[in-house]
Amino acid sequence: MSDVIRLKKLGKNYGSRRGLVDLDLSVTRGEVFGYLGPNGAGKSTTIRLLLDLIRPTSGRALVFGEEPRRHAVPLHRRIGYLAGDFVVNPRQRVDECLNFLADLRGGVPRVRITELAERLDLDLSAQIKTLSKGNRQKVGLVQAFMHRPELLILDEPTSGLDPLVQQTFLDLVREAKAGGQTTFMSSHIMSEVEAVADRVGIIRAGRLVACDTVAHLRASTLHEVEVTFTDAPPEAEIAALAGVTGLAVAGDTARFQLAGSPDGLIRLLAGHRVAALRATTPDLEQLFLAYYGTDDNAMEATRV
Repeated sequence: MSDVIRLKKLGKNYGSRRGLVDLDLSVTRGEVFGYLGPNGAGKSTTIRLLLDLIRPTSGRALVFGEEPRRHAVPLHRRIGYLAGDFVVNPRQRVDECLNFLADLRGGVPRVRITELAERLDLDLSAQIKTLSKGNRQKVGLVQAFMHRPELLILDEPTSGLDPLVQQTFLDLVREAKAGGQTTFMSSHIMSEVEAVADRVGIIRAGRLVACDTVAHLRASTLHEVEVTFTDAPPEAEIAALAGVTGLAVAGDTARFQLAGSPDGLIRLLAGHRVAALRATTPDLEQLFLAYYGTDDNAMEATRV
């Protein structure tokens, strides 16, 4: 599969502050890539570099094998973009705005616009200045998806949307993937990324700290395990297992964290009588926190 996005040692400085640091990343054709991080981590900076809205301090960004700086206009024709701060003319009606944007793209069937608006429960006759934040976001989603672009670049796409519309958005991403489109989706909402992403990148203070499938990221993190035995727990045997930390025994119950394969634990438990077993698999939010944590020194690391 060919790379739709390829970043090579990409860096961006804002004066003495580093927005991105030596970012290496690739996104393949047809992939849904979730880009996670809190505000200020570098997500929007990455997207603006991809679109040539700002220029890199170092390194290269390639989209469809071309540099955005030299080929911005033809590349933009192949991209559907939703900005994190989507703004359009507030004096227009929704249909006027979308028809205008469609004409700028060389024309989009009006039935396509109507279909998307109906699915997102967007009133095409409303004036944009009367819309809530969530409904303005729906306008942004329609304009990003309406021309069926080869690449969707979405910056915090569900901001302000209610849960039902969020589900419709996820359906649109799945349909885009089924049609061969590529999606690069920046978000800090873990559940939506986990629902559709093939791979996840976690950015921390301008640096990519993890990039893998959710399943592989889970395999490399700690699992919370609780085992209740019918007899006294084999404390020494559990403590000797590879990957076990934080062992605490209370009565007939042992609680601990397990990293890596559970094979050794399963073999140990097979030799004992177990009354109950609970192992908690971390969700994407827990994985994110494991990489990001609450370390305030991360932002200081980006200062020159």
